[in-house]
Amino acid sequence: PFTTRGLGLTHPRHPDLARLSERPALFFDRDGVINADLGYVGSRERFQWVAGAREALREATERGFHVFVVTNQSGIGRGLYDEAALQALHAWMIGEIRRAGGTVDDWRFCPHHPEAALPAYRRVCACRKPAPGMIHDLMTRWEIVPERALLIGDQETDLAAARAAGIRGIRFPGGDLAAFLAPHLAALEAEWRASLASASL
Repeated sequence: PFTTRGLGLTHPRHPDLARLSERPALFFDRDGVINADLGYVGSRERFQWVAGAREALREATERGFHVFVVTNQSGIGRGLYDEAALQALHAWMIGEIRRAGGTVDDWRFCPHHPEAALPAYRRVCACRKPAPGMIHDLMTRWEIVPERALLIGDQETDLAAARAAGIRGIRFPGGDLAAFLAPHLAALEAEWRASLASASL
């Protein structure tokens, strides 16, 4: 499976939350959730933020959650852009998220497709959603507790990947991501704090 490490770490704004064990984790699909799905977005010129995306990531960061991005990028295998272009785009994207007060702790992408134009990327990959490889890799790397993980996607393949990884998934129907996600963040934080309180008894 093809994976890539993130572009460095930024601790949550609340250091007390950063020290707590078993922090909740949010896995975000990219196209259709963080940015508009215009088809094979591999450059800043074609990148359009979804309404409320940066605010949603900031809110997750401020609550002390891990934030991850997992994205299929068959545009690389199709020869529409290369890995360097995607790395540059994500460096800029994460920089903009951080300037807005949020962060992305780590991210993974899959450039493969069974019908890729470039032979090097032409294969069935265990990381390409609906397969759970990218999620599994991040969960292992960051020691994520499945019960406190949530994936936000806009396609059934995203939700299928979440199910295969043993975590919850919710479909984002469009609109303002921050407004849509707010009750889910509150519920996840309440579960987390309840488990911490129970563990301290």
